[in-house]
Amino acid sequence: MRAAVLAEYGEPLDIRDIDRPEPDPDGVVATVDACGVCRSDWHGWVGNWEWFDYKPPLGHVLGHEPSGTVVDVGDEVETIREGDEIAIPFNFACGGCHECRVGYENLCENHLGLGFQEGAPGAFAEEVPIPNADINAVELPDGVDQVEVAGMGCRFMTAYRGMAHQADVSRGEYVVVYGLGGIGLSAVHIADALGGNVVGVDLMEEKLSMAEDLGAVETVNAGAVDDPVREVRDITDGGAHVSLDALGIEETCQNAVASLRTRGRHVQIGLTTKEQHGYNPLPTDTIVMNEIQINGSSGLPPAKYGEMFRMVEHGKLDPGAVVTDRIGLDDITDELQAMTDYETVGIPVVDSFA
Repeated sequence: MRAAVLAEYGEPLDIRDIDRPEPDPDGVVATVDACGVCRSDWHGWVGNWEWFDYKPPLGHVLGHEPSGTVVDVGDEVETIREGDEIAIPFNFACGGCHECRVGYENLCENHLGLGFQEGAPGAFAEEVPIPNADINAVELPDGVDQVEVAGMGCRFMTAYRGMAHQADVSRGEYVVVYGLGGIGLSAVHIADALGGNVVGVDLMEEKLSMAEDLGAVETVNAGAVDDPVREVRDITDGGAHVSLDALGIEETCQNAVASLRTRGRHVQIGLTTKEQHGYNPLPTDTIVMNEIQINGSSGLPPAKYGEMFRMVEHGKLDPGAVVTDRIGLDDITDELQAMTDYETVGIPVVDSFA
């Protein structure tokens, strides 16, 4: 089968034929109907994240936002059948650790990062293996478009968890989103659906315009104003109730926290690069004196997919609205290179593997 293989960090992916996978006894193999290209793929492509064991080895297949159709089923699988259309979480859970037993499979103590870690080859390929499929393969509702839900495997679901669960956005609250890439735009759309009044902040007018199309009540071009934090605080009458840093650099992380009012809730989804090596300084005294809550968001427990899917089924969420391009395997490197300068808009999705 054809796959996009990481031959050298930062160099064009090698599109080559590799052996098709076989399912583990508790696993399945799915054809990849679509797979989003995410900034996390960019991090793996350039060789980031060795500080938390997510630096993919050379020779690895990248890609961690797939949807697919099951074509091969292991003997021990109980709930997934050949022909099922599935969403595939990017953190493969074991099902037996403490976090899995209490319903937080997204934080599995023994997880494997799809497309990043040895033992979990990614989905920039015609087929992808899924271990422990009774947990890690989530059947899609009828009528859901595979391309539209491809980003659900990482960006959309992580943004959903961040807005719906970690921040618990309520009706009428102000929500500010710093960084309007795939995660940020997904968060704008989701927070709007939850009843929030969203302010989007970025440097690119095209991204700001898309945020408005997805429900933002106001946008701020951080490059066109003297102080984006002051702009946000003015728009939100003293500060947002919820902030999200969807990028992970020091400036956006600090600005997001500074944009909050007292007792505000900050959600961190953007991850750091080699320059920060996992750390961003934060205004500790302000966090203490204003009782700011700091929350992370990483994926979504499979048991919670149903609530998100129901919102999609009834038209309250539209993950396809964030999809901007449909591309082939040969186009992935161009998308990754564009991410170096933050030039991509929305979510590009691979849906051609020939």
